[in-house]
Amino acid sequence: MKIYWLIWLTLLLSGQAFACKDSVVLVHGNSADIDSWDNTYYLLLENGYSGDDIYRPDWGLKSCAACNDHSGSEEVPVKEALTAAVANSCTGKIDVITHSMGGTLAAKQIVQLNLAASVDTFVGIAGAFRGLWSCGVYPFNVWTSTCGASGLSVQSPFLQGLYGQELADKVYSIKSNIDQVVCATGTCLVSGVHSSRIWSEDNSFTYVLGHFGLQTETAGQQLSLIQ
Repeated sequence: MKIYWLIWLTLLLSGQAFACKDSVVLVHGNSADIDSWDNTYYLLLENGYSGDDIYRPDWGLKSCAACNDHSGSEEVPVKEALTAAVANSCTGKIDVITHSMGGTLAAKQIVQLNLAASVDTFVGIAGAFRGLWSCGVYPFNVWTSTCGASGLSVQSPFLQGLYGQELADKVYSIKSNIDQVVCATGTCLVSGVHSSRIWSEDNSFTYVLGHFGLQTETAGQQLSLIQ
């Protein structure tokens, strides 16, 4: 028994026992899966987070990216993860890190569930918070669910309703000017602002990376933003 107390005391003095951290919710992009967060997930584990503190909701159809939008079955896993993360967080706060369409999807759930006061940090990576020119301008040239009224066409009813809503105590975006999705038409700008930038954000970070590299190659930056 004495040896267990010595181990516990050693961990406590080194700050490794009973470390209380915000729960973290990682929301992947359209048609991706939770494995896309592997770099971030394992870095969190290496830095004192428990697997029980990390939520990775798996949402949307994998075989039909154009079928997914921000309304209906896509919402459920994200809504459940956010709710559980808040309920189980030892700090009472959570951090939300998102990629691509996962950013706008998570943002909608935070607003609908009135969780902004419980979110310490929101990080949007390669999001299209102002829409995608490749989706057209609503309601013109909108052919798929992803680009429809509940999707990412520029000026869609969904994006218009989301714009300006409070998401967290601190908000950051991570973006690129060579993003194959956000900048697919040759410009990343919507009304003169990079579409991955979030209203009222505290800071924005630009990398020379593609759409998917922004998620997998910035794990260190992501960790620094939530600590």
